[in-house]
Amino acid sequence: MEGCGQRTCEDGVRLNSVKYSWQIQTLSDEQQAVRDRLAEQLHIAPIAAGLLVRRGITTPEAASAFVHPSLDQLHDPMLMLGMREAEARLTKAVEQGEKILIYGDYDVDGTTAVALMYRFLSTFYTNIDYYIPDRYTEGYGISFRGVDYAQEQGCTLIIALDCGIKSADKVAYALQRGIDFIICDHHLPGGETPQAVAVLDSKQADDPYPFKDLSGCGVGFKLAQAYAQTHKLSFETYLTPLLELLAMSIASDIVPLVGENRVLAYFGIRQINMHPSVGLQGLLKMTGWEGQPVNISDLVYRIGPRLNACGRIKSGRAAVELLISNDATVATEIAQTIEAFNSERKEKDETITQEALHQLEADPEHPNKHTNVAYGATWHRGVLGIVASRLTETYYRPTIVLADTDDGLIAGSARSVGGFDIYSAIDSCRDLLTNFGGHVFAAGLSMLPQNLPEFKRRFEEYVAAHITDEQQVPVLRVEEELQLQNINKQFYNVLRHMEPFGPDNPHPKFVTRGLINNRYTKRVGKTGEHLRLDLTDRSVAITGIAFGMGDMAMYIQNGNAVDVCYSLEQNTYNGITSLQMKVEDIVPAEKP
Repeated sequence: MEGCGQRTCEDGVRLNSVKYSWQIQTLSDEQQAVRDRLAEQLHIAPIAAGLLVRRGITTPEAASAFVHPSLDQLHDPMLMLGMREAEARLTKAVEQGEKILIYGDYDVDGTTAVALMYRFLSTFYTNIDYYIPDRYTEGYGISFRGVDYAQEQGCTLIIALDCGIKSADKVAYALQRGIDFIICDHHLPGGETPQAVAVLDSKQADDPYPFKDLSGCGVGFKLAQAYAQTHKLSFETYLTPLLELLAMSIASDIVPLVGENRVLAYFGIRQINMHPSVGLQGLLKMTGWEGQPVNISDLVYRIGPRLNACGRIKSGRAAVELLISNDATVATEIAQTIEAFNSERKEKDETITQEALHQLEADPEHPNKHTNVAYGATWHRGVLGIVASRLTETYYRPTIVLADTDDGLIAGSARSVGGFDIYSAIDSCRDLLTNFGGHVFAAGLSMLPQNLPEFKRRFEEYVAAHITDEQQVPVLRVEEELQLQNINKQFYNVLRHMEPFGPDNPHPKFVTRGLINNRYTKRVGKTGEHLRLDLTDRSVAITGIAFGMGDMAMYIQNGNAVDVCYSLEQNTYNGITSLQMKVEDIVPAEKP
């Protein structure tokens, strides 16, 4: 492990605001032998073969399956526990003309799942409706109000997507009113299993389904796939157009990008780039990205936040309306509304983040603390999770951001740092809370206002006692130390075929040491906050972009050598495409 990222130069000026630990991933002797054999068999550089070996790919056959995904790699949906019952109940509803309510959460995974099921069913059935709960008055998951709506509309079957596994009471409530449930969820089961016609969730202990990490939209897709398979509906006609929704869901819900998810994301991105839906075209046009290739990062940073903004600011229903639209004019109008939601979300996010930072910095004890807890009575609850993430990035501490609710409580979101279980920290204060839930890295909680001071004290006390030194420094996992001469089109071609990148298939990060200014390293951005790099190892030159690192421009311009941690990407300028560094961290070079 190498500690980097907050070194100072000789005059004592701090060069980076964030301190990172660079962890160089080494291969064992056995893995090196496999790497060399694979490099020879595939006719690629050993460095490239090493990237495959780190992902468990050790044979030419496995490499071919990895870099050339096929829809044939998808599992039979009937392997999933409860799928036969779910498909049979859906078939019965269609045959008997029952009204079906498609119910989903208000985030990207939930809204894409609702859109997927609605678009699938509407190709051959019309007696359907959909429902997205209100984030603030109903909260996450199935609500009693949602069940009441189903009854009012005469629905006798609810298909719940991205929620329901922990809603036994709501399902029982619906059953008393003659309404059946099919649950398509991907969260961990807990407590009583709902008395639904079928519970589809491969995380159930006795579920034999081979892949355990589908998104909520992915589970909904498996139900559609099972129905299409049973009724001999063409995959290309009925299912392929839906793959764009899966790509959005997988990218935004941060599920592992391996196995079935990687196949679905790969073909979903291809669908977006070749035949995007009318609604998605409207949104891409609004972002200025229409006609340009879309990749997984675009879904994460351009599309996902806009769809999420609907539920954060007003209602997730707008996202569904867009994604099921077949009218270009209507899609454009909805996209404009969503863009307005996103602008409002960004404004609130930025304002509250600055207020939270000032609040924390005003605390004289803050430099010595292990946690961030910020509270603003009037802060917009829809962006508290985003603000918590930003504070975590700034100070790299377990963070909670809170605001007042309409029912006299304080509620908010928690975000953790790598390896630290923030759920357990919150659980240690459960006697002070009215409600909480979540997992290791993120959670939600609420409490009476008078309990906040004691909660802050005990939360800090627990984290200080349990967090390790290693957990207080963000880690950059580096796959290889490269010489600039290693970077060529053949090497990048291997990287390109490893896409889409994401959890469990990370975008490879590299380190190159001892680089100096070539000619044109300079500050860029409105206030010079970013850095355009032009570096050389004295024989080969490379360009790069380093966001938020403009303060290092003069150090590099003065001829000082630096070590750079980066990923590789293509950059096109004036019609010329070249490889450039997308920089993660820069530090003064180690002296010989």
